[in-house]
Amino acid sequence: MVSTLATSLLRPARNAPVEERIEGNWHVYPLEGALELDYIDQTGRASRRWVLARELKVGPGKMLLGGIDILTDDGYRGFRVDRIQRLEDAETGLVVEHNILDWLMKLAERQAKVRRKHLTRMQASA
Repeated sequence: MVSTLATSLLRPARNAPVEERIEGNWHVYPLEGALELDYIDQTGRASRRWVLARELKVGPGKMLLGGIDILTDDGYRGFRVDRIQRLEDAETGLVVEHNILDWLMKLAERQAKVRRKHLTRMQASA
């Protein structure tokens, strides 16, 4: 594991969503991870953010990464995926600079598959 600020703050997701859901026109996928983002805000200002990811929201013409921005006030924030210039997965050290949207969707799908497999195992042993 690569040691970064985000890895030192990895902690289990409390009160994070565990199921896909629909909120109006948005499809919401649970997502877990500690991510370092190079982000451009709505005024065009670049910043580096450390986010404990909790969900990925896919809506009409937009995708939002939702999570805890650990350097601000530990508040929940939504980040437009199209404004993420670079992403680093704190757990693996993988850096993503292209097709960030696709990478996040695949991560959410992999995590959903693991959750379903775990749930099936738990139900079989009950």
